Amino acid sequence: MSEALDRAVSTVIRECLELEPGEEVLVICNPITEGLGALLRINAQGEGGDATLAVISERDSHAAEPPAPVAAAMIAADIVLAPTIQSISHTEARKAASEAGARVASMPGVTEEMLARVMGADMKMLRKRGNQLARVLGAGAEARITCARGSDLRMGLEDRTAIVDAGMLNKRGAFGNIPCGEAFIAPVEGTGEGRLVVDGSIAGIGKLAEPVELTLDEGHLTDASGSDGARLMSMLDDGGGPEGTNLAELGIGTNEAATFTGSNLEDEKILGSAHVAFGASAAIGGTVQVEVHLDCVILEPTIEIDGVTVVHAGKLAA
Repeated sequence: MSEALDRAVSTVIRECLELEPGEEVLVICNPITEGLGALLRINAQGEGGDATLAVISERDSHAAEPPAPVAAAMIAADIVLAPTIQSISHTEARKAASEAGARVASMPGVTEEMLARVMGADMKMLRKRGNQLARVLGAGAEARITCARGSDLRMGLEDRTAIVDAGMLNKRGAFGNIPCGEAFIAPVEGTGEGRLVVDGSIAGIGKLAEPVELTLDEGHLTDASGSDGARLMSMLDDGGGPEGTNLAELGIGTNEAATFTGSNLEDEKILGSAHVAFGASAAIGGTVQVEVHLDCVILEPTIEIDGVTVVHAGKLAA
């Protein structure tokens, strides 16, 4: 294990989750991520946790449910770590585990190199940024995203609670991504209107060869340009049918150590980037529960909340 990876794993177990001796720890991974899953299990065991490794087959899509025995184990655990290829974040199993008190670190698409590098960010500053953005998002009634490529998308936020993803997973029922670094919110259903030009990556597709223009009407994605846009529409339909196109999330990245790699987990954490997701929103304060949740990353957005600029061309406002 490299020194940087060793520090990152230790940060996750000790500082983010604050594992206590005797706690039940469940690590969920796929065959391709079993090496990292084993490292996390060994570290948790070394810190006094009673740690179990569950290796499951890859799911058909992000937000697809884990096997029933694993879902039951999640509810029984004190801590769940999930270095999986497809995200468990927006599953009913994750939501039930959080409601039962488990502290959940979802790590979809994580690699050892990514974890070592991105968890080297200034965690104190990352948390400060995240809390500031979440307060603004949570108090806002409307968000507007524009960019130099022609984006102009509006969505309602009224009465929705924003969430900070800053590695603070030490409280009962806490949930977030590792590597961390964003503030996000579920827009009000039916309110998304306009177009969004995605120039970063799309979950399940990766780094885009050319920008994809998305068209939204009454809170649903109605059209997406090019072959990657067609793939996005197909994945949303396969995983969620008519509700797969629901506008599910607006997030803003806060991690200065994250770079553009094509991995959605890292790209959406890039400082000053934005991501908009479609599909399931129930796990983050919305009302739609389907077995798909796909994030689309915009690298240099301008974001206004109730007319006040919080991000300008990919730079956080002072």
